[in-house]
Amino acid sequence: MENGPPLAGPRAAARPMLQYFRWAFIVTALGLVLGAALGWQMTGTLGGMLTIFFICAVLAVLEISLSFDNAIVNANKLKTMTPVWQHRFLTWGIVIAVFGMRIVFPLLIVVIAAGIGPWQAMVLAAVRPGEYARIMQDAHLPIAAFGGTFLMMVGLSFFFDHEKDVHWVRWLEGKMQKYATIRGIEVAVVLVLVLTFSAFLEPAESGIFFRSAVWGLLTFLLVEVLGGLLDSTQQTLAAGARGGLGAFLYLEVLDASFSFDGVIGAFALTQNLFVIAIGLGIGAMYVRSMTIMLVERGTLAQYRYLEHGAFYAIIALSVIMFLQSFVHIPEVITGLGGAALIGISLWSSVRWNRRAGQAGGSEG
Repeated sequence: MENGPPLAGPRAAARPMLQYFRWAFIVTALGLVLGAALGWQMTGTLGGMLTIFFICAVLAVLEISLSFDNAIVNANKLKTMTPVWQHRFLTWGIVIAVFGMRIVFPLLIVVIAAGIGPWQAMVLAAVRPGEYARIMQDAHLPIAAFGGTFLMMVGLSFFFDHEKDVHWVRWLEGKMQKYATIRGIEVAVVLVLVLTFSAFLEPAESGIFFRSAVWGLLTFLLVEVLGGLLDSTQQTLAAGARGGLGAFLYLEVLDASFSFDGVIGAFALTQNLFVIAIGLGIGAMYVRSMTIMLVERGTLAQYRYLEHGAFYAIIALSVIMFLQSFVHIPEVITGLGGAALIGISLWSSVRWNRRAGQAGGSEG
């Protein structure tokens, strides 16, 4: 999708900003045209066509707003990978993200929940979208528990790091760094939160929530272990296969966890699986473009607190997913909350850069 593999080094041959979004703009145009055509085919009216066109656009904006932190975390991981694995994630990875998470994953949920075959699930989505949406909504509790737990581990692992030497919220992050030497402390924190939330649910729901959360925790730990095993053998692999299969798997599971909320929330706007796939697929392309831009321009190095804001947003999203076991929280709140945290961290980074520049100038 890009002209050659992305560059590993920060600020390496950075392109004009709009060029990073070239493919995103192309996919947007194609997706909106396809959405309008689908609307016409479904309704046969201009009003129906414009309605589907508008829903596709709103879903794309929703996905982008929910995924700022996803792009930053992707960039944080990608900068440690070789150009070959960067390219594989940004090509094959985006195919998995768009088609796997936005189409195959919702179908798989219906297949498991309803006990039907994949083709029957596809027919159900096309012919009886209301029933399809109901099954998806019924599966929200285990999805929220699984995804929330995985994301909580991602966020806490960033802060519970004894080698971390840059702190944004110093009083909190300093304590977390201090206690990071205690083995498994982030696992203990997550389990306490899971037990707390599950205690307020009905017995049947509590069991489902707890089991799903444990699977989310195990998935994170297994991906970490598998990633370490795979990447530790890189010395014995051919050069073209080095440096990132474990990280690739980690990023795919991470993207899946980020996508849970968007896929489920999209059913509030439409029950048509294909309209959802178009809208969220457009948004996913912008996430990819933002990821490439962050890596090539070295943005994370330029703005020292930007990663902190993203990981705080991840923790906030995980808590929101837990809370959605009790009450529906509009996706606009989720998206704006994450964007606000990232915006504040960016503003803090700019202020720090300005003060550092003034101090350097005075010393000169």
